[in-house]
Amino acid sequence: MKKWYAGVLVASLFMLLVLRFMVSNNPMGQGYLSNPFSSNASNPLEWVRATTPPIIQSPVNKSVVISTETMVSSLFAERNISTEERQSLLSWHHLRHLIDKAQELPNGLEAIKQAENAWSSLMFSVEEERLASSNDTSRRRTNEKQCPHFLNRMNATELGNEGFRLRVPCGLTQGSSITIIGIPDGLLGNFRIDLTGEPLPGEPEPPVILHYNVRLHGDKITENPVIVQNTWTLAHDWGEEERCPSPSPEKNKKVDELDQCNKMVGNDDNRARSNISKLNPSRISTSGKYFPFKQGYLSVATLRVGSEGIQMTVDGKHITSFAYRETLEPWLVSEVKISGDLKLISVVASGLPTSEDSDHTTDLESLKSVPLPQEKQLDLFIGVFSTANNFKRRMAVRRTWMQYSAVRSGAVAVRFFVGLHKNQIVNEELWNEARTYGDVQLMPFVDYYNLITWKTLAICIFGTKVHVAKYIMKTDDDAFVRVDEVLASLSRIKAKNGLLYGLINSDSRPHRSTDSKWYISHEEWPEDSYPPWAHGPGYVVSHDIASAVHKKYQDGQLKMFKLEDVAMGIWIADMKKSGTKVHYENEGRVYNEGCKDGYVVAHYQGPREMLCLWQKLQEAKRATCCGDR
Repeated sequence: MKKWYAGVLVASLFMLLVLRFMVSNNPMGQGYLSNPFSSNASNPLEWVRATTPPIIQSPVNKSVVISTETMVSSLFAERNISTEERQSLLSWHHLRHLIDKAQELPNGLEAIKQAENAWSSLMFSVEEERLASSNDTSRRRTNEKQCPHFLNRMNATELGNEGFRLRVPCGLTQGSSITIIGIPDGLLGNFRIDLTGEPLPGEPEPPVILHYNVRLHGDKITENPVIVQNTWTLAHDWGEEERCPSPSPEKNKKVDELDQCNKMVGNDDNRARSNISKLNPSRISTSGKYFPFKQGYLSVATLRVGSEGIQMTVDGKHITSFAYRETLEPWLVSEVKISGDLKLISVVASGLPTSEDSDHTTDLESLKSVPLPQEKQLDLFIGVFSTANNFKRRMAVRRTWMQYSAVRSGAVAVRFFVGLHKNQIVNEELWNEARTYGDVQLMPFVDYYNLITWKTLAICIFGTKVHVAKYIMKTDDDAFVRVDEVLASLSRIKAKNGLLYGLINSDSRPHRSTDSKWYISHEEWPEDSYPPWAHGPGYVVSHDIASAVHKKYQDGQLKMFKLEDVAMGIWIADMKKSGTKVHYENEGRVYNEGCKDGYVVAHYQGPREMLCLWQKLQEAKRATCCGDR
């Protein structure tokens, strides 16, 4: 009996050790034993937990299990696609060695893993479409518009225990807005608005791109009403919260030139009295301070996507600004979630990214890229940075400066360099756009801002290995490029080798503040200043510079740096040390913060401004800006 008992005890201890080993080696094991939100009293996701099933696979564990060879074989395997479709992958296979250097940039390995999943899903969808091409119903389904420009939900009524959800099929882009009309009510009048992303493999909760928490009766820090903004991911937990009014007003930074917190937001001395009497509907106190939300009163709140962050206005007045954080960007948003004590009347999402219906495009043939000469050298190759759901920006470029005669004749080629999206619908729309217009180059990674240097590399590869060009230019999809003037300037310069042409910055230093969008640690760049570099909205390098960049990449000697325009300056400085004679040509007519008459490149131009600039060029034959003067 004692032997049997001892045997059971030994077996039990052995099983306990095995289970402990399994849990310790599975990061998700911790998640099943404890709630990651248990210490946060204002958990924005409690109300959706019951409806969001956990995904068992862990991304951290996946990084150990999935080998580099597996990712390479999945991303770069031969696919059963047409010659027309292969045109969007001309740079793709040249970038397979990025996996070896993926950890040099933030989120690099993660972006490639996510691209592997996105690419497999996209190729499965393409094959499914091909097999069903003879079925009229399937074809109609494929051609339906999947990315609407406008969404609205009227009479949303009470939120209930699970809150309210509005699915945003194709993410947000600059200019997108979400308007929420409602009345704070209930016991406290506290409510939350969360912009969440697509659930990640292995994570039970989706990332929160913006958590907007209105607390009408304060919290543990203050008894006064406050708005708290934050972000959340399973890997990094809660970020640093931003409060309005701020406990440190002197740190009130700017986002898109607007205050992080409006200085007028504060404690309304008359709030208690007016709440009781309901006789004074005004939210403004005698002291001039006010709080934009009040229990029992209608509010119209709008979240608007800017270039640097998300702005909140209430009843037409700007209240808060929230800067984007690393890997938490507006294109990732897939759902709007509203919860708490709010009588919700309606939710409207507008300015959403939507693709153009090519079946109803009257000028389609004039928008398609012209075949590139196989044996003739291009005068100029222009690579344009774009994000997957920036459909309208790309169409604006096609209809404006891509109509220059030099582009339509084939002397100049223009291609959009676009990373994959986490959203299957966006990738399908992007794939259809690529095969329709023939001017999109897909990248084998998900499009995080920190990885744009990889696109610079891809542009250099395209202009030297895919189609050889005398000069290679980089620009953005919100930049208007006067192609004729760029060509004329290059002709005047007559520097065929060692050239960096653009708005040259010869005296800049790394941003050492962690609050900065361009923060650079001493590990990333130990020196106190950067070598000369040209601002990103529009710069040109000669063929030999681009070719040297590609060779260094092939040899594993290319230093990756997350600020792509500075990275090019660093690469050129290294070439200069190795004996390359470098010619820096400053072009003051490259305007990196807007438009000025006589521009060569005008930055931050939306689709409407692009069309206006093009019209002015056609009518007046002069480079004059649009808007009030």
